[in-house]
Amino acid sequence: MPAKFKRALGINIIITAGYESSLMIVALKDWQQVVGQVTNRGLALGPARATDRFLLGGAFEVELDRLGRFLIPKALRDYAAIAGEVVFVGVGNRIELWAENKWQEYQKFLKANISQLGEKLSA
Repeated sequence: MPAKFKRALGINIIITAGYESSLMIVALKDWQQVVGQVTNRGLALGPARATDRFLLGGAFEVELDRLGRFLIPKALRDYAAIAGEVVFVGVGNRIELWAENKWQEYQKFLKANISQLGEKLSA
């Protein structure tokens, strides 16, 4: 874990599957806030339940060692296709962890589509 992220998160973190084949990392102290954001959509909606299961069902509590190292559970390594180098990306109150090749692919996608994505958000 890069030192600046370790300072922000502390040694107790939650790691779970994220979107676009990334992993999401949040500080343990902030986890309940994330859970609230995810679960406040109502259980009657199928997509809301699926999102709950996706983000929360595979979450793991992890402790960083004194050097900021941690083990990524195998299920999450497999999900994110992490087999070599990784990239940490700070995104607001969370960190995304990407397999380096997946991050490079996603960067190409963003470069080609950011204008259209921005327009969709403003609509």
